[in-house]
Amino acid sequence: MTRGILSGLILLGLTLVPAAAATPLVEPRLTLAHTSAHQQPHLALTLDACSGKADQRIFQALVANNIPATVFVTARWLKRNAETTALMLAHPDLFQIENHGGRHIPAVDVPMKVYGIAAAGSPAAVEAEVLSGKAAVIAATGRTPFWYRGATGRYNTAAIAEIAGLGEAIAGYSIKADDGATLAAASVQKRLTKVQDGDVIIAHANHPEKPSGAGVVKAILALKAKGYLFVKLGNPPRQPIPSHAS
Repeated sequence: MTRGILSGLILLGLTLVPAAAATPLVEPRLTLAHTSAHQQPHLALTLDACSGKADQRIFQALVANNIPATVFVTARWLKRNAETTALMLAHPDLFQIENHGGRHIPAVDVPMKVYGIAAAGSPAAVEAEVLSGKAAVIAATGRTPFWYRGATGRYNTAAIAEIAGLGEAIAGYSIKADDGATLAAASVQKRLTKVQDGDVIIAHANHPEKPSGAGVVKAILALKAKGYLFVKLGNPPRQPIPSHAS
């Protein structure tokens, strides 16, 4: 499936999520749209590579089974995982590499913590996080990323506008596979039995020491066997259609 076709498949919606501080946070929801040419159920597997190592259980399974994925990498992860980056670049049909920021800092432009992680805290710091991640992706791949996904996947509305002004679309998701690689393999598998046509899955590919990755592999292979077609995100839509489904 070409990027042109994929860009017509994607819808973006925003769901407000209460925050501990006075500033409400937004957790973008992203799904793939149905079309008349959509003959089998589609899923998009997106993987966050925040820091640390590469989970070869996942990467090798994707290559061996010809399953595409969109991988969101930080500058920190790229520095530490040259071999896995080379693997992805050797399989451009399978891997789309996108921007997860420079230092894995939540893209919130007011001082607060998100899941215990200190946010960027200012517009300038949000810009630095986005652009440093973008520069790292360009240096590693030779292409400019289309999408940005901030650490924790949550933003305040002002930061969303700032990121759009920097030329990147925010990549949301519709189903969380592993809660930051904290779940047991069986729990990941159970969650992914609930996917529906058009879901965008978020999982993590930087914790080979944790059991979640094994659950991701088993689940995606089971979904492929059931007839699901995995696709990359491709180009963002030019005019996203808002959806407020929770």
